[in-house]
Amino acid sequence: MTSNDLMTAPTADDSAVLAVLDDVYTAWVDNDADAFVASCVADATSILPGSYRENRDMIRDRMAAAFAGPLKGSRVLDEVQNVRFLNDGAAVVVSRSAVLMAGETEAPADRWVVATWVLTKQKDKWLLAAYHNCPA
Repeated sequence: MTSNDLMTAPTADDSAVLAVLDDVYTAWVDNDADAFVASCVADATSILPGSYRENRDMIRDRMAAAFAGPLKGSRVLDEVQNVRFLNDGAAVVVSRSAVLMAGETEAPADRWVVATWVLTKQKDKWLLAAYHNCPA
């Protein structure tokens, strides 16, 4: 969960970056689309198989509909694979994750994805700039 080496103790920046992911998943459990995008920059992008959202409002609207429908009561299992800093103001996180639908305790193998999170540091706060996932 650290810069380039999962065996190294996390740094303050690692923890701050990973806190953004934690906030996203807390909002997911709460089915709160506004909180889900609270850590996104205005022009954040989300790319999923068959889906492209080009700003925070579009991401929020998609998640509000999903939380009211098929994702209601779901949660995400997330395993951070790597946190890498491109410079003092940009980070990339790679994770492996799967959605657990309401009542599930395990995700089927075909639901696992590999995700890339791109974060930017603005005014000493880490924000999500882009998210992409594909089947694992």
